[in-house]
Amino acid sequence: MTATPEIVVGVSGGVDSSVAAWLIAQSGTSLAGLFMRNWAEDDSGDCRAEDDRRDAVAVCGHLGIPFHSRDFSREYWDDVFTHFLAEYRAGRTPNPDVLCNREIKFKSFLNAARELGAEAIATGHYARTAKIGGHWQLLRGRDKGKDQSYFLHQLGQQQLAATRFPIGELEKSEVRRIAHDAGLPTATKKDSTGICFIGERNFREFLGRYLPAQAGEIRSVDGTVLGQHSGVFYYTMGQREGLQIGGVRGREASAWYVVGKDVANNVLYVDQGTDSPFLHSRWLRATAPAWVSGSAPGRVLDCTAKIRYRQHDVPCRLHVLDDEDAIEVTFAEPQRAVTTGQSVVFYLGEACLGGAVIEASDAPMERRLQGNVA
Repeated sequence: MTATPEIVVGVSGGVDSSVAAWLIAQSGTSLAGLFMRNWAEDDSGDCRAEDDRRDAVAVCGHLGIPFHSRDFSREYWDDVFTHFLAEYRAGRTPNPDVLCNREIKFKSFLNAARELGAEAIATGHYARTAKIGGHWQLLRGRDKGKDQSYFLHQLGQQQLAATRFPIGELEKSEVRRIAHDAGLPTATKKDSTGICFIGERNFREFLGRYLPAQAGEIRSVDGTVLGQHSGVFYYTMGQREGLQIGGVRGREASAWYVVGKDVANNVLYVDQGTDSPFLHSRWLRATAPAWVSGSAPGRVLDCTAKIRYRQHDVPCRLHVLDDEDAIEVTFAEPQRAVTTGQSVVFYLGEACLGGAVIEASDAPMERRLQGNVA
């Protein structure tokens, strides 16, 4: 009979989760690996789920630990993908990885691990935890270039108490070295990129399978029609690629960027220059806040924030509104391309406090479309 594992490791078939499993195995803790299948295969691209599963099996075999597999594709569709589509349909740009962590990796996976008798789960995320004063904190990973606390900001006390991040103290180069020295089958495997369920495929083509193209006008901020787009939901704030705006008579030769979306009238607004004032905001409003501690860190707080993953956090002042279901953030300096649907995530030093979903900003075109300015 297979011994009941103390920890179940989420083995994705990548090097990070492989090293996480190896580190736990070296500690003498009984463990098992569990592979999550989150997306039902289709014919729209190379999703590589079966290749990843084989690599996960190979890692567990190399470590001599039990392998388990669970299909969470129905949960992913219901709890993540339907929200993803609804947000795009509304003209926002969602971050499915945040919701996937909350609903799948630290809910469905955690429940499956407990069904196997485990006390805790472990993943290959670059993040850390600490228990201070009886409360769990979510901390940045030591490798600042790989830190994934942004994507984990919706985890609460119960989830953090039952989670281990074995590689959180390591740099990526050290993870690769350990994998090589341990002879792990995934030591040289390329890191996965992009949204987890899409795989190696054209994003717009994939999205078009669920949100059919709806052609409309591309206009400059002064209302001049410059061309046509295939659907405002395919574009995001600050985007340059895919606009297909050639030389415009009487205009400079500099690049055009998305600065606003009028979803109701299917109009995409653009302006020239990466530093266009139409791209910058100093204030945002966000809703549905999630706090790592379980409650807001006071009504007013000076801290730092990220409005996207690949960004150094910047100083801001956080105001929690009276109903506690919305917050307002004022930045010390204007921020480029604040994007509705994305997450704003807050930090005090190494600790991630939590975050919320960006609902609105004071970007000039957004205010104009809302009727706040002429």
